[in-house]
Amino acid sequence: MVSPTFANIDLEALKANYLSVSEFIQRRSSKKLNKVPVNIIAVIKANAYGHGSIAVARALEEAGSFMLACADIEEGVKLRESGVRTPILVFGALSVSDLNGVFTHNLTPTVSSPFAARALQAAAETRNFQLHCHLKIDTGMNRFGFRHDNLHQTIPEVLLSRNLIFDAVYTHFATADQLSNQIFERQQKHFIASIEVLSMLGFQSRFCHAANSASLLRDDQCWFDAVRPGLLLYGVVPPPLIPPPSLRLRPVMSLRSRIVAVKGVRPGEILGYGGQFTAVRPTRVAIVPAGYADGLDVRLAGVGFALVRGCRVPIIGSVCMDSITIDVTELDVSPGDEVVILGTQDDEHIDIVEMAKWIGTVPYEILCRTGIRIERVYKSDNLLSKVKL
Repeated sequence: MVSPTFANIDLEALKANYLSVSEFIQRRSSKKLNKVPVNIIAVIKANAYGHGSIAVARALEEAGSFMLACADIEEGVKLRESGVRTPILVFGALSVSDLNGVFTHNLTPTVSSPFAARALQAAAETRNFQLHCHLKIDTGMNRFGFRHDNLHQTIPEVLLSRNLIFDAVYTHFATADQLSNQIFERQQKHFIASIEVLSMLGFQSRFCHAANSASLLRDDQCWFDAVRPGLLLYGVVPPPLIPPPSLRLRPVMSLRSRIVAVKGVRPGEILGYGGQFTAVRPTRVAIVPAGYADGLDVRLAGVGFALVRGCRVPIIGSVCMDSITIDVTELDVSPGDEVVILGTQDDEHIDIVEMAKWIGTVPYEILCRTGIRIERVYKSDNLLSKVKL
């Protein structure tokens, strides 16, 4: 039984987006002299941006992803226990983690500090294990990673870690989606200089990676040997960037519900918690069973829209824990009618970028906040499967 409010996840669209990104980078890189293959590390952290990490990982594995990336060891263990066999990179810091899962479930950890290097070396040595890792460089974001301007002091100790094998070195950009911000170019320079310093110190790795979705679109000079798309795989372009015509993407998630009640509100009456809406005319409203417990942002009230019978209708009153109210005064609607909160209905469409603009946030937040009680209905090769997280 499917609940009234559910998310449609189109896994065929996901795989098509992966192939489109892959073809795009291969076409572009083939024009370079001394080209090297550019692999894709598919980012599926935060429950695959709300899409469901297990189903997404399996689909990307079928599509041929070189590597998957998650936020922490627990996410990686969950994927392995579901049968995923593709290499899995763990982004997160390991200072307070139980490292056992790295070894028991064949995960690739990130070494982003001297402490992490010591902890992983000790754990690997105890197990007589050669552990494959990635090294992260902080090129100016000042979050995780070895400072780019202090490598001469920090890396020599890491090189003494005989049980650690470094397959790659990487960094992360802070402002790739801010076209006028020069920090992006500065970080690129810091990363290239860091690679040179690492080489002089005797550090060896097979490849480098730096580009997330925004920087992948913005500058092919930062692709290096692998790219790390996240948002692009789910059919969303990081605003304000515009994708080239050759990069064709399809939204993977739509969010749908149904009207459960219709009623009239007289002029002067309020609607919902706090009396945020007062009717100025006879108003017909419909109740939709989706609220902030399902991930809808409370700021949608008064600025957002939903689709009913192919028309845009405003979200009014307050976004409650379990419901929203929409103004259907101009429509003939009944309980049971479909409501599209995110996606397409007839010729109308509401996409994640537009919704983010309504409430002054980023698409990532909206996707990741899709609630745990929302049932995901997966479509793949004309088959449907249902998962409630």
